[in-house]
Amino acid sequence: MPVPHLLGIFTDIYGSYDSMTVPRALMISLIGFFTVLIVLGIIALFIKLIAVIFDLVESRRETEPVRPGESATPLPENESRGALVLTDTDEETAAMIMAIVSYKSGIPLNRLIFKSVKLLEDNRE
Repeated sequence: MPVPHLLGIFTDIYGSYDSMTVPRALMISLIGFFTVLIVLGIIALFIKLIAVIFDLVESRRETEPVRPGESATPLPENESRGALVLTDTDEETAAMIMAIVSYKSGIPLNRLIFKSVKLLEDNRE
């Protein structure tokens, strides 16, 4: 059984055209195997570092500062915000309009600020 000779690139490493023995072939394959594992480990660490950086940036983006006039603590269920001016409408109609706006927008009623409710046109004839 003929023993394969080293290719040109391996002659630079070993300095001769000697035939490749089994231990020499195992050594070359193990060096190549561990080189690939080390490079893959470096790439995995690099990807993990990028993920940590993006998580930090995203967490800073999610924490919005409290706007002036807003409290960081939630309001109780029965406390409203602001004062309401009713113009040409009764309290029952204004309450119904505010409830509809709260329901359709999905925002709790105690988080909405209504400044005024005004009847534009009366079509009850």
